[in-house]
Amino acid sequence: MTQVIPISYQQCRPWLLNLHYLQRDVCTSFQFGLYENDVLKGVVTYGRALPVSVLMSPFGKDWQHCVIELNRLVLQGQTTPNAASYLISQSIRQLPKPIAVISYADAGKGHVGYVYQASSFIYTGLSHTQKDWVLKDDPDRHSRTLMDEFAFEPNRVEKLKAKYGDRLIQVQRPAKHRYLRIHASKTERKRMMMDRRFEPVAYPKGKTTALCNNNHSINPQMIMF
Repeated sequence: MTQVIPISYQQCRPWLLNLHYLQRDVCTSFQFGLYENDVLKGVVTYGRALPVSVLMSPFGKDWQHCVIELNRLVLQGQTTPNAASYLISQSIRQLPKPIAVISYADAGKGHVGYVYQASSFIYTGLSHTQKDWVLKDDPDRHSRTLMDEFAFEPNRVEKLKAKYGDRLIQVQRPAKHRYLRIHASKTERKRMMMDRRFEPVAYPKGKTTALCNNNHSINPQMIMF
C-alpha cells in the first residue's frame, strides 16, 4: 500500500541533510512522507521563507499570504512508478486552501522539472538571475550552504573573504525553471488567475539529471502512529 501522510521535521531532516543535493536545513511549514508498505521512501516539504517580491510575483499583494514554496523533494531506493509526482500531488491536496505552490527546477544542474509537469503545475518561464558567492575550487558547494557558515552574522561576505581569500568568487546564477500550482476552490482559483502577473508558458523539454547525494543513505523507517 502507498500513502502520503504528514510527518515531523525531525523525521525528514536526515533526508534533507544526507540525501538532498543542497545538504542543508530549510525553513518548512508542512512536511509529508511517502510510505510504501509502511516504509518511508520519500519526503517533500513546503515553506514560506521567500522574499516579498517572490510572494507577490504570481498574483500581487492581495494573495501574497497564500504563496508557499515546495522547497525540498527527496526519494530513496526503488519506488513505485510516478512516486515523485504522486507524493507531490497527494501532499498538495492536504495543504490548506487557498494556496499557491511555487517550485523551481535548477536548469544549471540539468533539471527540467518533468516531475512538476507530471503533477499538473503551470510553467511560468525562467526565474530572474543574480550573482552568487561560490568557491572556485569547490563549485558543487551551493552558495546558500556557503553563506550559512556565518548565518545571521553581520558582514557575512567579508568574513567569507577573510576565511577563503581568493578562492571566493562571484558568478552569475543560472536561471531556474519556475512552476506554479494552485490549490483552491473553483471561485478562489478563478479570482487568483484573474489577478495573475504571469502568462502560462509551454513546458520546456530536454535531457534531465537526477539531483541527489549518492554518498549517503537513510535507514528505512517504519510508519509510526
